[in-house]
Amino acid sequence: MNMTELLLILIGFAASFVGTISGSGGLIGMPSMLLVGIPIHHVIATAKFSNIFSSFSSFYTLLRQRELTWSQVWPLIPFALFGGLSGGLLANSFSETTMNIAAIILLLSAFIISFTKKPKSRDGENFLLPKKAYPSLLGISVYDGMFGPGQATLLMYTFLNNGASYLKALAFTRFQTFISCAAAFSTYLLAGNFDWRLAIYYAIGSLAGSQLAIRAARHISPRQLKLILHAVTIALICQLIYRVISQNIS
Repeated sequence: MNMTELLLILIGFAASFVGTISGSGGLIGMPSMLLVGIPIHHVIATAKFSNIFSSFSSFYTLLRQRELTWSQVWPLIPFALFGGLSGGLLANSFSETTMNIAAIILLLSAFIISFTKKPKSRDGENFLLPKKAYPSLLGISVYDGMFGPGQATLLMYTFLNNGASYLKALAFTRFQTFISCAAAFSTYLLAGNFDWRLAIYYAIGSLAGSQLAIRAARHISPRQLKLILHAVTIALICQLIYRVISQNIS
């Protein structure tokens, strides 16, 4: 194993751990892979590939622990599938600067709503998402297919603001991420923007990070988890603003 492969495992682990707990694993993963020297489209494809496995593994763990049921998540499939596929096909239609600005606006909106809106808790075995949430979930999946940083954080806010508990919101987020990433990845694979040799090592780290995060989440209070979510959101917004400014200067 060479140094690049070891770095990819470590980056995948860190990105998946943070991404599972609070979303925004791209805050670590995408910039780190770019620094290693991987082209941007290969970076996105690698992230989608690893997310297919890490997100499903963490979702399935929570499913086995009865945090939610198949009947609660299957309505997400068409929205996540169509959104991820559409986003992947549109990936070259928008500049990175445009997507960064869109992400900043969406994250700021979700961050503010999390303080101003106090949702009525409808959590429990019979919990179902209200129909008004699905257009937002579709839009987030389209964004995930195109670019992705902040996607899981936006999903977490959406589920929490619609009455889900933290662990249930985490399970919903991991399931939708699995579907949208699988759809988006197919477009990158067909376009030839994928390197199996690099992606396998990143995926190994991601699987380990997601499983450790699921176990850690059970030992952190909901209040602490929300603080982590808010802190990661602020860090991601700052990073995106910096990237927009840097792109405009260059």
